[in-house]
Amino acid sequence: MNSLVAALDVGGTSMKAGLIDRSGRVQAEIRRATGVEHGPRAVVDGIVGLAQELVDTAGAAAAGVGLCVPGTVDSATGIARHAVNLGWTDVPFAALVSERTGLPAVLAHDVRTAVLAEARIGAGVGAGSMFFVAIGTGIAGGYARDGEVDDGAAGLAGEIGHLVVIPDGPPCQCGNRGCLEAVASASRISTRYGALTGRTGVSAQRIAELVVAGEPAAGQIWAEAIDALADALAAATVLIDPGTFVIGGGLSLAGPTLIDPLAKALAGRLTFRSAPPLRPSTLGDRAGMLGAALRAWDLVDSAAVVS
Repeated sequence: MNSLVAALDVGGTSMKAGLIDRSGRVQAEIRRATGVEHGPRAVVDGIVGLAQELVDTAGAAAAGVGLCVPGTVDSATGIARHAVNLGWTDVPFAALVSERTGLPAVLAHDVRTAVLAEARIGAGVGAGSMFFVAIGTGIAGGYARDGEVDDGAAGLAGEIGHLVVIPDGPPCQCGNRGCLEAVASASRISTRYGALTGRTGVSAQRIAELVVAGEPAAGQIWAEAIDALADALAAATVLIDPGTFVIGGGLSLAGPTLIDPLAKALAGRLTFRSAPPLRPSTLGDRAGMLGAALRAWDLVDSAAVVS
């Protein structure tokens, strides 16, 4: 009986993979280095090989494979168009994995796949619609309504990290200036704190602890990040009216130190309407893997209907 799917969440540093049943229970899990230092061809081979390893483990129970990767992704064709950090261009992952495993395979964007999981089985359950914001080394996001994610016309919907919040502000890796990611990502919080204090290499999580301890420099940098995030969430609120915001990524581990002032700042920016509630992610770093499993089950079920 085909009762499991293989799911892979590929990141710039590590891969999280598992065998997952229909209810979202993880029956087996593997975490492995992505191996970007070995070059893009080796990374692609490693991903396809890990998918095969999972399918072999599942045996006759395997029904399909779901993958999510960073960068620009064409979900309709199953092609990873471009990933700066991983060095690939136009990799047909869905076809490669399907050929290798003999099973149907689906490819999607990592953050929007995490959005899907949070919407269906995580913090967004019951919200109707939700906007997910992942705050880590960068900032990305995605919108889901009734358990379905809107990828946008070019597969780039939800890139809230590149909403300009400070015109002519700090340079962003995308080539623009003043993007939310350039001010409020965990990496930039650390960098900006170092520039202010001369103490480099202090993590955003540590800075959050210093905020609680009352250190003025940490408080200043944190307040600037909160203001930028609130501006971006206010814009998203007015434009798409989400039922809730779900906050994930590494910075979400700051908990109330992040969520409470952000909720207050967001409410203060909205005049003719109330602010949507803010909820922390409930799926943590498994959200991408679980979302990839959900996409795989959707693919398996759609194929069954067609046949």
